[in-house]
Amino acid sequence: MAASMFGMSAAKVERKPLPDPKLRETDPEKYWLRIRKEQFLLPDWRAFLNNGSLGVAPIPVLAAVEEFLEQAAALTSDEYPRWGYETLDPERTEMAEFLGCKKEELALTHCATEGISTVAMGLDLKAGDEVVMTDREHVSGQSPWRLREQRHGITVRVVKTPHPPKSSAELADLMIGAIGPKTRVLSFSGIISPTGTIMPVKEICAAARAKGVLTFIDGAHMNGQIPLKLSDLGCDFYAGSPHKWMFAPAGCGILYIREENLDRLWPSIVTGGWDDKTIGAARFMKLGTNNKATVVGMIAGLRFLKSLGPDNIYARIHDMAKRNYAMAAKRPHLQLLSSPDDRLYGALVTIGFKGANVDNLWKIARQRKIWVYGGAELRLSTHIHTRMSDLDAFYSLVDEVMLGKKS
Repeated sequence: MAASMFGMSAAKVERKPLPDPKLRETDPEKYWLRIRKEQFLLPDWRAFLNNGSLGVAPIPVLAAVEEFLEQAAALTSDEYPRWGYETLDPERTEMAEFLGCKKEELALTHCATEGISTVAMGLDLKAGDEVVMTDREHVSGQSPWRLREQRHGITVRVVKTPHPPKSSAELADLMIGAIGPKTRVLSFSGIISPTGTIMPVKEICAAARAKGVLTFIDGAHMNGQIPLKLSDLGCDFYAGSPHKWMFAPAGCGILYIREENLDRLWPSIVTGGWDDKTIGAARFMKLGTNNKATVVGMIAGLRFLKSLGPDNIYARIHDMAKRNYAMAAKRPHLQLLSSPDDRLYGALVTIGFKGANVDNLWKIARQRKIWVYGGAELRLSTHIHTRMSDLDAFYSLVDEVMLGKKS
């Protein structure tokens, strides 16, 4: 079906209901193949293994965005089809219920980077105050704090972490042990972007809170990849990217601000209403005119996720990641940078090539329509639309290039 729909408007495609859940129990491979064929526009010839960079929106999400834009252009509603001045209470309520926080603690942004910048720029920090982060933070997790370092003289200190780690306890000890007398903020990823390592967020945040240190979690890879309740994490701030694992269109983000911190954070981009503290985190959405279609798409993505069952999704993508890990582990020419303990990764597995020059690998992968984003290390992402044939095609190519072995 996907091949025949390629290039068509999602709003015009006939919507198919989800397969009977009983099929998932009796023949899971067939069930998830049907999900890919009937709910996504992915063509059969595409092997997509880079969901961690930018996820794939399913047909119901694309259709919701298209339909909103068409209705907005037709002005069929008496309300302005915009975003940037509204508090979007219904949408924030629905998302907050799923994420496990209060509506008043949640702002809708454009991406995790925007949320990180909002917090980094909005906290009152002075010269000499210290922010501690890991050595594997995404550039978007580093740069806002580095800007404050150059502009205001704060200190950014980096903690070296093991890859792969031995245990969650090892990671917790490193981060908690790094807290010093000048530390004001611990800023780290809940799932480390380059390696997919799941950090022990709750333990670190609890220890930091006991020491009077604020915690910021870069959750770009958390929501939608692993079970998550923000109120249980114990963090002060959290930024997420629903476009990675929650089926949202690009241009969607979430920012969680623990209720007790709502008044201590300054907005950086403002329009009227920025100083209205009665609206909670919504004042950090007062940015001016925006594209509300992305919010409509984000909520459609959330509903699609819930219709499949979050636990079913978590189980499927983790199972695919374990298969991925096993395929890499049996190849001595590859190095695994993800932990052998599958509790320390969700759907991201990272491999290295033991010093081999694999420039040709990326060229051939592109020719064969195997979508990866690689270098000396390669992070492979598996979602519900990933097929075993996608992994087979990739590892066959690796063997061919590194060993001269054709399948």
